[in-house]
Amino acid sequence: MDWLFFGEISLAGLAMGGLYALIGLGFVIIYKATRVINFAIGEIMMFAAYLFLAFAGGMEMSPWVALPLAVLGGSLLGGVIEKIMIRPMLGESSISVVMVTIGIASILVGVVEMIWGADPQLLPSFLPRKPVFIGEMYLAPKIAYGFLIGAALLIVYLLYFRFSRGGVALRATASDQAAAYSMGINVRRVFNLAWVFGSLAASLAGVLVAATGGLSPQFGAIGLSVLVVVIVGGLDSIVGALIAGVFIGWLETVAGAYLGGEYRMPATFAVLAVILVFRPYGLFGTHEIERV
Repeated sequence: MDWLFFGEISLAGLAMGGLYALIGLGFVIIYKATRVINFAIGEIMMFAAYLFLAFAGGMEMSPWVALPLAVLGGSLLGGVIEKIMIRPMLGESSISVVMVTIGIASILVGVVEMIWGADPQLLPSFLPRKPVFIGEMYLAPKIAYGFLIGAALLIVYLLYFRFSRGGVALRATASDQAAAYSMGINVRRVFNLAWVFGSLAASLAGVLVAATGGLSPQFGAIGLSVLVVVIVGGLDSIVGALIAGVFIGWLETVAGAYLGGEYRMPATFAVLAVILVFRPYGLFGTHEIERV
């Protein structure tokens, strides 16, 4: 075995897995607070990436101005979706809410195709191009710097949830909504914040992933990989999303390099099948999770 090649492939996979973990974090934040499985998270990522394309490409803004604007736009989109389309569904069956998120995903794809067209596009380059070496192993700079940006946001999120009042409110609502109400926490506002924060994480990851591989209206299909991540890690486990995200990213990359690109998804879904057989609630999930 060429260990240098394996090391380079593994580094690339781990870096991409870090972005999967960021997307998975957004998924888990929404589920923990609201018990809603958001199947539109891939399309929210896609929409934010197209906003970046519009700001940096169409309007010729500096990419470092366009990036926060695009991420802000994606997070606001999540907040609007929660308030207008998800909140009226409170009390309805889980499958009904899931179908609403699937419908939202289809709407976003249609909106993108109407505005930007169906052809694949490349984002304006904004990440450093200087080669990155770890020992003798080479890592593509887009992947390396994308991982560093994503990791920085992950750290900010973890610190926020641990030490801020908003983070405490989110954790309290996730643990017991009735108890949160009794303690004076505005649970409806927490629901909205969860969608905003979850969409923000996904939006940043969407721009970073699109910067490495291009963008099209089918870009939201990456949500399937994210769904594998959160189910393997546990729908309500932030730690599970981080660990499973890194592992699934590594597995996809290694399977694609050694077996061929067509084996990337089968490899991850094989892992998912095994996990569901032995731990239906995920590696770190709780037994109370309702499977849909």
